Amino acid sequence: MLDLDQEIDEPNKKLPKKGIIYLSTIPPYVNVTKIREIFSEYGTVGRVYLQLEDKEPKIAQQKSKKRTIAKKFTEGWIEFERKSVAKKVAAMLNNTQVSNRKKSKQFDYIWNIKYLSNFKWVHLHERLAYEKAARRQKLRAEIQLAKKKTNFFTSNLSKSKKKLPVSASDFKFKRKPTSEASENIEDRKEFLSSLFN
Repeated sequence: MLDLDQEIDEPNKKLPKKGIIYLSTIPPYVNVTKIREIFSEYGTVGRVYLQLEDKEPKIAQQKSKKRTIAKKFTEGWIEFERKSVAKKVAAMLNNTQVSNRKKSKQFDYIWNIKYLSNFKWVHLHERLAYEKAARRQKLRAEIQLAKKKTNFFTSNLSKSKKKLPVSASDFKFKRKPTSEASENIEDRKEFLSSLFN
């Protein structure tokens, strides 16, 4: 690393550009400190960000309160102090085993690493802020839809309560005597003939 004194003495010397690599999968039981430990062997690691997996429903969390579950991460970004180191690490470790020890929990997992050219740490923050805003907007829309449905249901429920209760006798089919039925049929025929004549 450069000293502040060196920067003042040599103003024309450029600082090395930082490089960022992207990890599309994070093996289980691997966290930020473990990632930093693994990748610091290849060069100086700056910032590390791992995306947490979406939370499970509360019902599943209540069952497992007795033991603490390790956090699961879906993807990650690692910033190296030098761009050349980031490129070399991405080329060297891509499609290689995470651990060579057979008893390791990460033995069956493979690194899937890509170097992100022209990508700055600011872009990552912008993307995460956009995703967070989109999630909030989606949640607000779902809440509004649920409120509309409940309001509609309660209004219909109150309307149905205002109506008089219907008795079973209203639905019974009452038979008319046969003589009245024949008179009704004749009246109907007369009515129809008067309409179409």
